[in-house]
Amino acid sequence: MNDMNHYSNTNAYANHGEEVFLKDPAGFWIRFGAILLDGLIIGVPLAILSLILSGGEDAENNVTNALSFFYSLLLPVFWNGYTIGKKICGIRIIRVLNNERPHIGNMLMRNLVWGIAIVITFGIAFIVDIFMVALREDKRGLHDFIAGTQVVRD
Repeated sequence: MNDMNHYSNTNAYANHGEEVFLKDPAGFWIRFGAILLDGLIIGVPLAILSLILSGGEDAENNVTNALSFFYSLLLPVFWNGYTIGKKICGIRIIRVLNNERPHIGNMLMRNLVWGIAIVITFGIAFIVDIFMVALREDKRGLHDFIAGTQVVRD
């Protein structure tokens, strides 16, 4: 058996001719819960911080958006695929090819390129993404395919 299959609950599928083993995929609701927790635990304090930093001016949204973007971009890179919400829910982001934590390139593709896809498709990519995570066996959404990632249970 492949050395990459060191998890007790795995799924195998072919990716560019190579057999890849993935951990137990995290479904829609647990991922949604992690996003809600991130919003409450990080989003609210970030909004308050940005209000303080911007002095209550119109720049508040821009500061909050920038801080939120860097949180979701950088924390999984430096914290083994976790955000605070994902850690609490027992899920994390991994790279599909080797089950390791995502790199900055994966997270840029996952967040920035996916965001551009949403804008270009007038939100249709977001709706497709929700259905993909909810209905696909591997629970990978459009943003996961763009980045070569998957959200899995610990």
